[in-house]
Amino acid sequence: MALTATTPTTPIGSTGSAGALTAATGSSADSEQRFLKLLVTQLNNQDPLNPLDNAQLTSQLAQMSTVSGIEKLNSAFQSLLAQSGSSQVLQSANLIGRTVLVSGNDLALTPGADVPFAVDVTGAAETVKVSITNAAGEVVRNIDLGALPPGVKTLSWDGRADNGAPVAAGVYTVNVGALGGDSAVAANALTYAKVSSVAQQGNGVSLDLGAGRKASLSDVKLIL
Repeated sequence: MALTATTPTTPIGSTGSAGALTAATGSSADSEQRFLKLLVTQLNNQDPLNPLDNAQLTSQLAQMSTVSGIEKLNSAFQSLLAQSGSSQVLQSANLIGRTVLVSGNDLALTPGADVPFAVDVTGAAETVKVSITNAAGEVVRNIDLGALPPGVKTLSWDGRADNGAPVAAGVYTVNVGALGGDSAVAANALTYAKVSSVAQQGNGVSLDLGAGRKASLSDVKLIL
């Protein structure tokens, strides 16, 4: 008669509460006790003429040891992930007050100041063009960047229209188009924003950039 023991295990990286973890630990201990009780009962009531095979006994003990080992490994990984998340938040706290370059289309123009931005081209492009539009959707400036290799190219806008006249202060939108032969190449605009706070989320550290904007650490292309 073979014994089997199965216990619910907590998935690696789960975010269960302390109560859930305690319940899982208790469940593991209870399962071990039940297994040992069944094993002792089996040994006491085995047929003397057909005793329990040593290989079978070893297999049952190994099965219980494996289940217990997996639960301990999951618990260790949970602790490691929690410590890693806390460490990421502490490291990211250094970004508070710093300016980062992330995906975005809005350019805030103030009188007498150039507006920095960038374009991110995912593949080699033969033609890359940038257009800047006002709140009414009218194009005020066109910029031809020519051919660009893959990567990020930093730029700035002097706040002037195509005819050289300065435009009014306000929020403008930058759009990027790229072609490689007759095919479009993925490209997007990047803008600068100041980090106001950081927080640990389920998918990692989130940066609060103000005005409802958020970004992850992987979104950051440049830190000033």
